[in-house]
Amino acid sequence: MRKIEIFDTTLRDGEQSAGINLNTAEKLEIAKQLERFGASIIEAGFPASSPGDFEAVQRIAGTVKNSIVTGLARAIKKDIDITWDALKKAEQPHIHVFLATSPIHMQYKLNKTPDQVVEAAVEAVKYAKNTFPLVQWSAEDAFRSDREFLVRIINEVIKAGATTINIPDTVGYASPAEYGALFKFLRENVTGSDKVNFSAHCHDDLGMAVANSIAAIENGANQVEGTINGIGERAGNAALEEIAVAMHIRKDIYGIETGINLQEIKRTSQLVSKLTGVVIQPNKAIVGKNAFAHESGIHQDGMLKNPETYEIITPALIGESAVPLVLGKHSGRHAFKDRAETMGFDLSDDKINRAFAEFKKLADRKKEITEEDLLTLLTDQQIQHEEIPVYELKSVQVQYGTENIPTATVQVIQPDGEEVTVASTGSGSVEAIFNTLELLINSKVEILDYRVTSVGKGRDALGEAVVNLTYNDQKVTGRDAAQDVLEASAKAYLNTINRQIIQSSLRVKELIS
Repeated sequence: MRKIEIFDTTLRDGEQSAGINLNTAEKLEIAKQLERFGASIIEAGFPASSPGDFEAVQRIAGTVKNSIVTGLARAIKKDIDITWDALKKAEQPHIHVFLATSPIHMQYKLNKTPDQVVEAAVEAVKYAKNTFPLVQWSAEDAFRSDREFLVRIINEVIKAGATTINIPDTVGYASPAEYGALFKFLRENVTGSDKVNFSAHCHDDLGMAVANSIAAIENGANQVEGTINGIGERAGNAALEEIAVAMHIRKDIYGIETGINLQEIKRTSQLVSKLTGVVIQPNKAIVGKNAFAHESGIHQDGMLKNPETYEIITPALIGESAVPLVLGKHSGRHAFKDRAETMGFDLSDDKINRAFAEFKKLADRKKEITEEDLLTLLTDQQIQHEEIPVYELKSVQVQYGTENIPTATVQVIQPDGEEVTVASTGSGSVEAIFNTLELLINSKVEILDYRVTSVGKGRDALGEAVVNLTYNDQKVTGRDAAQDVLEASAKAYLNTINRQIIQSSLRVKELIS
């Protein structure tokens, strides 16, 4: 069967979504899961954009072995040098250089003539090829570019050493027929098109990203780019899990192999959703919680008689196993550690011990411990920064009544080790907690977004809170979980502050070193 390379840009294009702010530990965790997922190439970030992105790309490059790790770079030498420093220890160093080619981008954004753009692209690719064995070049806004100009510039960058040519629909404007036709035209007219990979990168502004990606595959693309859950700028990118399952289910017409481990889809989707704070819509194809639900009586009747009447994809295919009780309160540490390893977690003994202690506390209060509960507990431990002191919530109490002013009392251990208790009021219980914590950190905080969702089912389910706020003029997103949603809210608020403290500490350490 024909093989298509899967290029995952969850950690670069996906992280550019509004409200997403991943730290290095979280990016590393997602990258390791993407490796298990089977992504051919993982775009780990944009190294020249910030010290945090550089560190994340460097650590991922030194950790991931079974997927190629790449970094984005503008078509300038400084970006290429920084990207090499981040990726030089990777198994197969790969760089993704981009430059806009559409008339509107060349005139208004680049302020360059077409000849100048060709010259800049060729110079960048030649320079990158001096160090990188694998060079991908992207024609930003390729779909709205002049076709003849695309042929001209692609011919030149191939001669300069590009190994992959990416043809993005940057603004999600294409239809499947048009996008497929563009790939067919380029395959037929570019000199040496058989010696390079052609890649599709689609955005979902008109809801056609997955359809356009498949149309490109049908017309000669041998690499497709996208993100987990379809996250990304504006309306998002092509959802890789949808493309992978579509290729598998309809192999009769596509004859395509992606190399994706379909059994890892659900876990990858859950991890990305949890760490980015982006909730998956219930009716989302493949990974939505209603993807395998059947409400209609007619549908239910058919399902009882033969599941294939309405179910073309089984939950088992994507790794959604029906295991309501994973572990119980009588389970031992060995069984817990074994389960953590089975789920793909590689935790130190200290972190396993802390996760096990939290598991035991939860097991005493909760009837059933589900896979989702374990994912929450283990992920929280995996991304902890042990070496940097932060705020720790000891207790939170709220006095509330319909005729009374809500009052919150919070007990916290500060980064310097001092234990303090603070109280304040608010128009509601959550606002009272947030006002109290704002007094504690003694800094102006603006709440941008706040939500609580259930982890699993039942009245005893964990509640996961996500808080997006500005602190020290920086936008930060935090999250945490507890059975009590008010406790979860307090912990999530402190998590946002702690993330900012950790980021600042790491920057200081980097400057000193």
